[in-house]
Amino acid sequence: MKRWMMKRLIAWKNDAHRKPLILDGARQTGKSWLVKELGRTQFESMAYVSLENNEAMDQLFSGSLRPERLIAGIALASRTRIEPGKTLIVLDEVQAIPRAVEALKYFAEEACEYALIATGSSLGITVHPGTSYPVGKVDRYRLYPMNFLEFLDAVGCHNLTEIIENADLDMMSVFHEQLMEWLKYYMVVGGMPEAVEIFADTYPGADFNRIMQVQEDILQGYRGDFSKYADAMPRGFSLRLAQVWDSIPSQLARENKKFLYGAVRSGGRGKDFELAIQRLLDSSIALKVARVTAPEYPLKSFDDVDAFKLYTSDVGLLRTMNGASPESILDGDSVFGSAKGAFAEQLVCQELVSYGFEPRYWTNANSTNELDFLAQNDRYVIPIEVKAGINLHAKSLKAAIKRFGFEHAVRFSPLPPRKDGDIQDLPLYAVAVLARTTADRRLS
Repeated sequence: MKRWMMKRLIAWKNDAHRKPLILDGARQTGKSWLVKELGRTQFESMAYVSLENNEAMDQLFSGSLRPERLIAGIALASRTRIEPGKTLIVLDEVQAIPRAVEALKYFAEEACEYALIATGSSLGITVHPGTSYPVGKVDRYRLYPMNFLEFLDAVGCHNLTEIIENADLDMMSVFHEQLMEWLKYYMVVGGMPEAVEIFADTYPGADFNRIMQVQEDILQGYRGDFSKYADAMPRGFSLRLAQVWDSIPSQLARENKKFLYGAVRSGGRGKDFELAIQRLLDSSIALKVARVTAPEYPLKSFDDVDAFKLYTSDVGLLRTMNGASPESILDGDSVFGSAKGAFAEQLVCQELVSYGFEPRYWTNANSTNELDFLAQNDRYVIPIEVKAGINLHAKSLKAAIKRFGFEHAVRFSPLPPRKDGDIQDLPLYAVAVLARTTADRRLS
């Protein structure tokens, strides 16, 4: 299974000034597998220990955090001789022992010659009182569910992957229908590695019942996490987390997808749910897209803290939360228009995030014009419109191009690529093309 994060991990391994690394993310996104694969392919040996329900490690980290002592204990627990530069040290499920996170500071200061990766829940790593997070002493990467290109690779469609990676718009037009069929499968399965693996192993007789059970189990696991750290949170916090999380499908099903506190609970206000929303973001299971007051560079300077959209991290999980059957998505093109385009926007949002963008959106003062997303590279802002159907009327996008003088504009839809004046039309499966072309500072 190919994960694009591996490139970053290899670059980290080869960096002469590397720090201990925290690889975090939501549960079941493949963190443990990825670091084991790094150890297997890039190091001579690997000292792996899981800290979950590990009394020996709990005792080890309750004492002195000096690296020489910890290395000796990890070597004994993993039955591995640890050699600087040759051995990858992996502390899996690091959130289970908060002092293990604190210990990374001492590795950075006193034992930087050792390659150490700690993996764990995004939420669990940051919520423990009484422990010190090693600010400035660690690198931190976040692993999201598999994006569409990773999905294509996992199911063996390497040639199709290359077409998108190479931004070959002509070949996309030739194989458009085939790519759209695979995109529908991705909308059902999503990017959680276990669900993808089941699909790849059982296709063409895909076992959607098993896949949906995996997705249900993941969602139940999230609910378990809502109460897992309740002692460190205000009273009733777990309930507010669940209320916000459960409201996301209906929030996205509205024409105006701006998050409404009153849609979570009648009479709800920001102060009731702000902390819960932040925890969902910290846990990596939700994605926030802030409104900007002006779609100008740099976008962060124009953030409107009172207006935002909230998405899940995975379209397959959103489908399960919505109760949409696989058949309803695979038959025809209704999926892209269902729930007022919620699935199409969800797809584009999570793809943008997977390629390192921090998307925003914009509306004018009276909300008569809207840009669904805004992406930014190191020079300019790119307005993005998402169309769930084949009607590509783009009044807001064209008005924004004229008003703000955008150099480039992109419209994603179920149709093949084409040029429409100043707008580059791209298929919904081709968000990777935007990442590729903006890195090259070109769109056509």
